[in-house]
Amino acid sequence: MRVEARGLTFEVRTGGPEGGEPVLLLHGFPQHGGEWDDVTPALHAAGLRTYAPDQRGYSPGARPDEVSAYRVPELVADAVALLDALGAEAAHVVGHDWGAVVAWVLAARHPERVRTLTAVSVPHPAAFGYALANDPKQKARSSYMVLFRQPGKAEKVLLALRATALRRMLSGVGDAARVARYADPMREPGALTGALNWYRAMSPKDFATAGPVAVPTTYVWSDKDAAIGRTAAEACARHVTGEYHFVELAGITHWIPDEAPAPLVEAILARVRGLGRPDGTSGGGEGAERA
Repeated sequence: MRVEARGLTFEVRTGGPEGGEPVLLLHGFPQHGGEWDDVTPALHAAGLRTYAPDQRGYSPGARPDEVSAYRVPELVADAVALLDALGAEAAHVVGHDWGAVVAWVLAARHPERVRTLTAVSVPHPAAFGYALANDPKQKARSSYMVLFRQPGKAEKVLLALRATALRRMLSGVGDAARVARYADPMREPGALTGALNWYRAMSPKDFATAGPVAVPTTYVWSDKDAAIGRTAAEACARHVTGEYHFVELAGITHWIPDEAPAPLVEAILARVRGLGRPDGTSGGGEGAERA
């Protein structure tokens, strides 16, 4: 379906029973709302109603030209406006990669709109900023951002030879068909630029001032994530004042919704049901459930 919000038109995948508790699913780079397709059937079976928008820069009708239009406050305002347009006073919010950044800041600044938070792969922005400033390994992991922030050059490198570099980056999501599912839309005119503008608009101030999160929160991280290291992941707990649980997935890469949908579903449903941990017990502090 198409949803009008803030003068923009967003493509939104919907599913699940009408009247079910709403779940807002926020995708990352360079994917789209379809990255949740292996997750949503179990959420629907649990009685939840899901909304997975193609976010700003990804929906053709929501692709402003100015880089400043992609700063985190704008992305968060989109999420709030989408909830308004969908008639959802509050929702369970799940975000992966850049979608996790939006979800963290949404929960911090608009806690009345977030029933629970499940952040996937990317930790609280301040935890990521801390690791970037203090952990040489995280600096090395994030070095790709230097290229991504260069207008024109990044597009040229990533899209050359039928998007060979982009496809290689996505290799962890699965087979060639699954890679193409995400890479091919990025080859459409303006699409990759819109997606890369999230990086170009990235502000250390926006990350540092995200604020603490008080809503019940689960953070899911995988130990083979090439983009996010353990320093950032373990620093996340410092920025959650509400009930918090850290789920670590062993042997899984950055692409958790594609590569490990089953344990991710367990973590989401445990959080939605107020159980904290996938094993049905209540989690808190810096404890980790290794899977």
